[in-house]
Amino acid sequence: MKKIFQTVNAPAPVGPYNQAVAINGILYVSGQIAIDPKTGSFVTEDIQAETNQVMKNIKAILLEAGATFENVVKASIFLANMDDFADVNKIYATYFNKMTAPARECVEVSKLPKNVSVEISVIAHI
Repeated sequence: MKKIFQTVNAPAPVGPYNQAVAINGILYVSGQIAIDPKTGSFVTEDIQAETNQVMKNIKAILLEAGATFENVVKASIFLANMDDFADVNKIYATYFNKMTAPARECVEVSKLPKNVSVEISVIAHI
C-alpha cells in the first residue's frame, strides 16, 4: 500500500503530485526546486544558493519520512545549463558521505519549472 508524505518544511506541490510517495520500503521524492518553504520565494542569488535550498527541501521531505541522505540510493539532477555542474556538484557533495553516496545522473534540459537552474529528485529506502 502506498503512503503519501507531506511536510510544511518543504515547498507545497504546485500541481497534481505529492512531495513524496512510499511503497514497499522505497521512497520516491518528487523533483525539488529552490523555493524557500517559509517565504514561498525562489532562492536565485546564485547556483550554489539555489542548489543548497533544493537539498534543504529534499532533506525536510526525507526527515518527514523517517529517512536521511544515507537512505538515498538514486538521485537525478536536472540542470538548465551544464556549465553549472561543478558548482552544483560542490554543494550536492556536502550532503552525502562519499563512500556511501547514491547512484545518480545529471542531465541538461532545455527548461525547468519557473525558469530555475536546477531540479533534483531522489529515491530512498525506508
